[in-house]
Amino acid sequence: MKKYKMSFTAGTILQNESISFAKLYLEVGDWDVALDEATSSNVLQSRTVSTAKRISLETLSRLKTLNNEELELLVDGDDQEQLHLLWLSVCRCYPFIYDFSIDVIRDKVLTLSYQLSHDDFDVFFNAKMQWHEELEKIAETTRYKLRQVLFKMMTEVGFINKEGGINPATLSERVVRLICKKTCEDLLLFPVNSTILQGYQECHMI
Repeated sequence: MKKYKMSFTAGTILQNESISFAKLYLEVGDWDVALDEATSSNVLQSRTVSTAKRISLETLSRLKTLNNEELELLVDGDDQEQLHLLWLSVCRCYPFIYDFSIDVIRDKVLTLSYQLSHDDFDVFFNAKMQWHEELEKIAETTRYKLRQVLFKMMTEVGFINKEGGINPATLSERVVRLICKKTCEDLLLFPVNSTILQGYQECHMI
């Protein structure tokens, strides 16, 4: 079983940073060159060199999960399309968040229980500890930070409100088409109801 990588506390959804980095990559066509440029010229407008490097590396690891078509839509799409693609990149980069989306958020939508709490995160985390011993080594303070960052990501993307209520997602035709080019199963990462999901799959299965 693949180990969970838990370094996502380096940043939340990083919308502006990701768009700037994606633009740079699409211009130069090389991730290493884009990273050097982003760090040296402070494209991400970080306050210190160390912060610029840390945010650049985190943004890079997420964006590399997207193909060129997805990156182009990230740059040219509307605000909601950008946020949905960034959530997709986070889930692909971090299997822990991918599994949380399926096992917790998706289950909430299926059972019409549109309320997400910190307890839901803790129950999920504890359950995964049985299969991922790397989670046992995480300090309580780090666990708190992981939960805090994940919930902020979901708030920024618009999946939950400040009270933890789950907001159903409406994916654009362009986002659905790109997701289904790889696998329609990734539509499950978004809080859409079964009827809409079935419609997406029937109309966009490639």
